[in-house]
Amino acid sequence: MQKYGFANQRSGVFGRLQEELSDVIDVKNPEETLASERRRARLEAEALAFSSDHYLADLFEDDEINRLVKFTPWWSKLSPSTEQKGESAVSFSDEEKEQLRKFTNRSFLLDKTSRCQAWLSLLDILLAYSYEVRSAEGEHNTYSCLRDVLVSFGRRVLCYPLYRHFALVALSVCDTAKILQSGKACVLKCLLDIHKVFRENDPAYILNDLYITDYCIWIQRVSSKKMLELASMLQHTLLQKKDLELELDELESAARIVVEEEEQASTESSSSDSSSESEESVAEEQGCSDSKQGGGETCKDSPSEPSSSPSSPIPALSSVALSPSVNRKAGVESSDSQGRRQLIQDLGRQMTEEMRISADSCSSGAGEMLFADE
Repeated sequence: MQKYGFANQRSGVFGRLQEELSDVIDVKNPEETLASERRRARLEAEALAFSSDHYLADLFEDDEINRLVKFTPWWSKLSPSTEQKGESAVSFSDEEKEQLRKFTNRSFLLDKTSRCQAWLSLLDILLAYSYEVRSAEGEHNTYSCLRDVLVSFGRRVLCYPLYRHFALVALSVCDTAKILQSGKACVLKCLLDIHKVFRENDPAYILNDLYITDYCIWIQRVSSKKMLELASMLQHTLLQKKDLELELDELESAARIVVEEEEQASTESSSSDSSSESEESVAEEQGCSDSKQGGGETCKDSPSEPSSSPSSPIPALSSVALSPSVNRKAGVESSDSQGRRQLIQDLGRQMTEEMRISADSCSSGAGEMLFADE
């Protein structure tokens, strides 16, 4: 039987709650599905879900994206943490304090592989949380290495949510590094926020039991130094569009060529229209002169019919790009339910593909420092 949950410590849960979890997870039989099979299924689902129209709409019709890029999340004002200074800069609400008191105080005995899984899964959760907060502007609408976590997150952002723009992927990575740099209290506040979302939305509560509750307890005991090391590793890991294997560079290049061709055609059409109007004006003046000389009606008495110049052609790409943008905004559900459902589904996908980390993959360079015995 396959294991999952916090640090890969749970099993047998999905078998008992399969019907309840049908809206949370995509894998039909997670208890018997190998990690490699879950990964392959996820990649296939993302490839089917990726919409070039939606991606290009957000790339070229980017007013809303620019607004989200400029948004300042609550953690941006925090300073890099030390045990004393940084932790005290984060304040907890009365509700959050009450929830902390409800958690059972316990210790976790994790081997090196489990610790590696716990840290990378935490990173995946915080990436999803950072994207959700930025895309909702602060309101809850609603693997084998670090690079794999980033690639998986980037693909999800460009395949499923309302806003699908690589700039939001990059900013979510920066946001997550900032959260980690701000210390355990900042991470704990994020986890409590996620815990509240899941607690208020059935059947997502099970994700708290499998992941978030344990993370809320575990994170209070880890070394702040380890968290800063993870933040540093994240900052020094370069994620490029080509890493997502969605042919984004080729798609954008082709789209820009189409836009340039349409703009050039539009310019030439406008220039041609102006030339035609000038020729007609000269002809009209000549006609007026001839008419006066012949004693007939003047142009003032008999105005010529207005010329109906053809309108500028609509760029083909613009219609492709605008259509999904308009449709998606017209079809958006109430901001509360959709955003929360997105966060639930995003973390649900992460849960169903629990990362299997071999000891070898965590034994080199900064990984050795980060995942060494605490």
